[in-house]
Amino acid sequence: MPLKVAFQMDEISGLHIEGDTTFAMMLEAQRRGHELFYYTPDRLSLKDGVVTAVGHSVEVRDVLGDHFEIADEMEVDLSDYDVVHLRQDPPFDMGYITTTHILEVIHPKTLVVNNPKEVRNAPEKFFVLNFPELTAST
Repeated sequence: MPLKVAFQMDEISGLHIEGDTTFAMMLEAQRRGHELFYYTPDRLSLKDGVVTAVGHSVEVRDVLGDHFEIADEMEVDLSDYDVVHLRQDPPFDMGYITTTHILEVIHPKTLVVNNPKEVRNAPEKFFVLNFPELTAST
C-alpha cells in the first residue's frame, strides 16, 4: 500500500546526491510507489492545533544536475501523512528546536522519524559525552 511520505529537509536544489542519505531514502520510497512531499523547516507551522507545511510534491531521480522535479507549491496538513522524515542539517538553534516541538503535536499518530523529542534531548554533539570511556579526551 502506498504511503504519503513527507521530508523536512534543507533545500533540495542544494543536495549533493552522491552519498546523501536523505536523497537515497527518497529514491527508495519513490521506487516503492510512495507519494513524496518536501518542505523546508521555515515553512512548518502550527495553528489551532493543526500542523501544516508549505512545500511541494516531488519526484526524484539519480541524475547529477537534474535530480528532482517539484510540483506547484501547496500547503498540507502533516497529520494526513503516514511518515514525516526530520532530516534537515542543524544548526541546533531555536528554530530547529521549535520544529521538534511542532512535530511532536502529530507524533506518534503520524510517524516522525527521527523522533522529535529524542532529536531534541540527545543532540549528537553532547550525547556522546555520556560515554567518556568511548571518546577521546577533550
